[in-house]
Amino acid sequence: MSFFSRLDVQEGLQILSVLQWIPSYILLGATPILLMPYFLVFTKFWTLAMFFLAWLAYDWNTHSQGGRHSAWVRNWTLWKYFRDYFPIKLVKTHDLSPKHNYIIGNHPHGIVSYGAFINFATEATGFSWIFPAITPSLGTLEGFFWIPILREYMMSMGLSPVSEVALNYLLAQNGSGNAVIIVVGGATEALLSRPGSSTIFLKQRKGFVKLALKTGAYLVPSYSFGENDVHNQKTFPEGTWIRFFQKTFQDTLKKILGISFCTFHGQGLIRGSWGFLPFNQPITTVVGEPIPIPRIRKPNKETVNKYHALYISALCKLFDQHKVQYGFPEKQELMVI
Repeated sequence: MSFFSRLDVQEGLQILSVLQWIPSYILLGATPILLMPYFLVFTKFWTLAMFFLAWLAYDWNTHSQGGRHSAWVRNWTLWKYFRDYFPIKLVKTHDLSPKHNYIIGNHPHGIVSYGAFINFATEATGFSWIFPAITPSLGTLEGFFWIPILREYMMSMGLSPVSEVALNYLLAQNGSGNAVIIVVGGATEALLSRPGSSTIFLKQRKGFVKLALKTGAYLVPSYSFGENDVHNQKTFPEGTWIRFFQKTFQDTLKKILGISFCTFHGQGLIRGSWGFLPFNQPITTVVGEPIPIPRIRKPNKETVNKYHALYISALCKLFDQHKVQYGFPEKQELMVI
């Protein structure tokens, strides 16, 4: 077989599609932050920088008012190569009626949340075909939407800030047929990610349930089987200098930026080596049955706890129904902490 066979080309494109993902965000975010001050002060292109800043000021609220989805960007062939690298699949267990709005909780966070991104921020797995007349918005950090250029790219894929203003707009002021996807465990849950693990950080995460009650949005559990298997975390032995550095760096990031950091690796370009490519492990996101939620303007603690418990029960049931099919042993349970 030729080195440049069709199989080699397909595999190469899949690898490139994964490799470009995070660097593209870094490049699109860093470029305006670094170049705009330079253009404003030291070059004749200050008018270009002023144009971007003026547009940012004019368009400031758009990301909190539904954003600007682009079917063209969501359907890029790039995302299909990304999907096929693992591969990633989206599975529906129940219909979502366009007469309602939804909060889809996604678990586990994993190291990077590949499943949530491909299934809900792109059309690579056919979200619009599987859930017709439902518009998905995948939640992420609001700070990304303060950066020119990067915000346009993220809005085009249907990414939305996980902020009260943005989520309230989508669920209470933008008609029906909207689905907000929240990776509930957040970066804290990433620290629990290990191959074969089924531990999620959920007992203290009740804000999404309170939001559902305030807006009347139905709650929908979803689980990405295989998400924890695509990277290995590395925790160094206690008492070593590298463990001290690792823990200090983690604590500093959490204190200053409010994010959790973990040391991890995947596979390298050379088979059998370490690297930052995720392992080729299937990720299957199974979307469960909607839980009807009453609209209560000011839900009390007891009501929030009641529906939070219902959500956890539905998520555990979903996990138990599909765990064997997607790689977990029969005896394994979903551990909720």
